[in-house]
Amino acid sequence: MKNTEIIKTYGVDYTEMTINVLEKAELKERISDKGMCVGIKPNLVCPTPADYGATTHPEVVEGIVLYLRKYGFENIIILEGSWVGDKTADAYEYCGYRALCEKYGIEFVDTQKDGFHSKDCKGLELNICDAVDRVDFMINVPVIKGHCQTRITCALKNMKGLIPNSEKRHFHAMGLHKPIGHLSYGISQDFIVVDHICGDLDFEEGGNPVKTDCVMAAADPVLLDSYVCKLLGYSLEDVPYIGYARDMGSGSTDLDELVISVINSDGEVIKTFRGSEQDPYESEIVSGKKLLEVSYAVDDFDSCSACYGNLAPALYRLEQEGLLEKLNQKLGCKIAIGQGNRGKTGKIGVGQCCRGFEEYMPGCPPREDDIYNWLKNMI
Repeated sequence: MKNTEIIKTYGVDYTEMTINVLEKAELKERISDKGMCVGIKPNLVCPTPADYGATTHPEVVEGIVLYLRKYGFENIIILEGSWVGDKTADAYEYCGYRALCEKYGIEFVDTQKDGFHSKDCKGLELNICDAVDRVDFMINVPVIKGHCQTRITCALKNMKGLIPNSEKRHFHAMGLHKPIGHLSYGISQDFIVVDHICGDLDFEEGGNPVKTDCVMAAADPVLLDSYVCKLLGYSLEDVPYIGYARDMGSGSTDLDELVISVINSDGEVIKTFRGSEQDPYESEIVSGKKLLEVSYAVDDFDSCSACYGNLAPALYRLEQEGLLEKLNQKLGCKIAIGQGNRGKTGKIGVGQCCRGFEEYMPGCPPREDDIYNWLKNMI
């Protein structure tokens, strides 16, 4: 498999599908020594089941483990840290990863509890979890999803799980895109297995899964994210961190060079097309862009994803009930959110960062249902 190629397959046996794409990609040829530590990085952003559209299916990771064991790679760890506001330990348990690790005797590293060190990521100092330095070959296993602030999340943004919570907050204070681009230089991805089974195309924490039943393999995270951007109906300008990562030397954004190969259950290629072409298998997969329907009511100043990620669906529920415009008119202002509001005053805000406002919803982050009920009671 070339770095300018994506291999994908469709079906319902996610473990077997994963093994098939890895066989076709000849992953074993990329790992030079069977004694190398292979790190597997899923997305366990929060403790919700994979079919909710937020987290990596454990069946996909199981397929990777079975493939690696088949070819004699035994030194395997799984490493991940949930977003600020949730505990990795809860996601590890609830999403099926404890059962998976115990079944195969694999160490799980909770990076929320790991030490960290500073690293020069091509001109930007970032704190990286120590477990990253244990890994000789990193396999990233992201979910294709929408995101309330960056539009999409896949390979590049998934590396945020390998930085401490304090650095995650710092990323949001810096505006997310630039530090994500620099992080692509600080943490190398050697291979990517994509869970494109039922990701939520609007919200990172799931809730509105779109079923596609697809698993992919890729080697260039920038090229992959460029394809995902097009797949979900966005331009590269809509997702600046992809261009930043390209400028860091982390990959290409040239979709004309990308060849996508679709294989069947026997590993035979049944279709090929260029990344710049319309994907014939997913012509209907375009985000409803629910976030754009409610963003007019929000004044976002460096908010964390967990906080915004709970506010946005609460507002969308109000929008669906025909109440958001009424709320906006009654308040006469936008709803403030974000770290940039610390120490400031205002009329209404969400989260602890807005505790100086006349009215605010406490929590770090506050729960979606609490925000929804609080705002609805104001109408």
